[in-house]
Amino acid sequence: MITFDLFHRIHHLHEQELLSAEAIAEHLTLNAKTVRKWLGKERFEPIKMEQRSSMLDPYKDMILAWLEHHPYSGAQILRRLQRDHGYTGGKSILNDYIALVRPIRHKAFLKLAFEPGDCVQIDWGTHGSIQIGSATRKLHYFAAVLCHSRLLYVEFFLSQSMECFLAAHRHAFEFFGASTRRVMHDNLKSAVLERPVGEAPRFNPRYLDFAAHYGFKPVACNVARGNEKGRVENAIGYVQKNFLNGLEISSLAALNIEARRWMDQTANVRDHRESGRRPCDLFLEEKPRMQPLPLLPYDISQTRRVRASNRCQASFEANRYSVPFEHAGAMLELRADPDTVTLYRNHKQIAQHPRSYGRAQEINNPDHTSELLKERRRGESAALLARLLALSPKAEAYCALLQERTVNSGAHIRRILMLCDIHGRNTVAAALEEALELGAIGSDYLRNLLEHRQTLAPLTGTLHLTRGAELLEIDLPAPDCSRYQPEPSDITTANPANISPLIANEIIQ
Repeated sequence: MITFDLFHRIHHLHEQELLSAEAIAEHLTLNAKTVRKWLGKERFEPIKMEQRSSMLDPYKDMILAWLEHHPYSGAQILRRLQRDHGYTGGKSILNDYIALVRPIRHKAFLKLAFEPGDCVQIDWGTHGSIQIGSATRKLHYFAAVLCHSRLLYVEFFLSQSMECFLAAHRHAFEFFGASTRRVMHDNLKSAVLERPVGEAPRFNPRYLDFAAHYGFKPVACNVARGNEKGRVENAIGYVQKNFLNGLEISSLAALNIEARRWMDQTANVRDHRESGRRPCDLFLEEKPRMQPLPLLPYDISQTRRVRASNRCQASFEANRYSVPFEHAGAMLELRADPDTVTLYRNHKQIAQHPRSYGRAQEINNPDHTSELLKERRRGESAALLARLLALSPKAEAYCALLQERTVNSGAHIRRILMLCDIHGRNTVAAALEEALELGAIGSDYLRNLLEHRQTLAPLTGTLHLTRGAELLEIDLPAPDCSRYQPEPSDITTANPANISPLIANEIIQ
């Protein structure tokens, strides 16, 4: 088929390139007769295709009218044609025609306009997860957009709990330096408890108290009507694409620092597509119309009653936080905000810890148990001192001198009691009294005195018979010493010259 472009190509090759019909046909892979035919025409004439009639033709205008009135489905139209108008054609040809002529319907939305300082739109977004110790937590971010200036605030959290939700509000107002008269959001559970059909939403009492503190009115969008807060919906997509896309996340604190830098250097200083101006410039005009912040910030912490264990710990969200030992077993009040966990007893703060988002973690303050360890050491020292004083009436005077003359008297007391286990209590008591008289104060002097006494003691032992007493009645024969007596002939015949004077003298004697 010759198209409009191909028609002009043929004429160009013939008129400008001066090619013959045969050369054009070879160049364009066409038939020479076809080329000559179209060279003979001055204008392009599209070929009119004869349309084949179908069994649907009598019903086409009727179908078009039905679709203009209501978006019927193909099955509904087929059933109606067969039942009321005797249609006997196929279903596929009907569906093809419906797809061709069905009107394209788009929802129409009004572009909302907001006065300066009137409203801020808020919403949550989620981006992957982050590892906290051995636990994996979802990463959430809160976005708030001033509806007039489009100034954006973003903060990241590890939870969408009520304390995080209120903290995000408070931080956003502190970032703006003022609050708006309305806050618009969807029907999230932190703000809206329920939304009965045809009735006004029932807000969370805690959220209403927060709203009254900052002087704004909460506005919940209709169900499944995200377009009503389109500014923050667009901001969520903008954060995802422009900030989070390809960003390496090391920690929550580092992420929030980077988000603040991005807001100051990118998001709020760009030329906004809708307003054509920078949000930071429009905000200078909007802020004077906003409401001032109250003198004191709202207490956003979550409060619950907990009981401290006998190990001086209180449990919260699968983690254990230490408390001073004197509060073990007591009923306490725990207040948690996104960053800290604080414990109170009788409205008095007794402990505060950084909040952990891990699992099965122990967050301890060494000062909470250091006093308990000191008390235990003092108890052990008192028990050891009592044992030493029980050795002798003079032990008290000895201990007084021991504490006066030594640096670590407790260590000396322990070593003296160890000597009792080795030498016996009475022996050590006698040595202690002697050392006191000599003025030798200290475990080393006492040990040397005991060792010296041990060397001077006679070596006495007890005879233990392995058999009966009959062993003492054994009769032994008298020894025969005759073989040791010299013969007289040996004495007389011996040569005196060969005997030493000493031996000779002994023999004579």
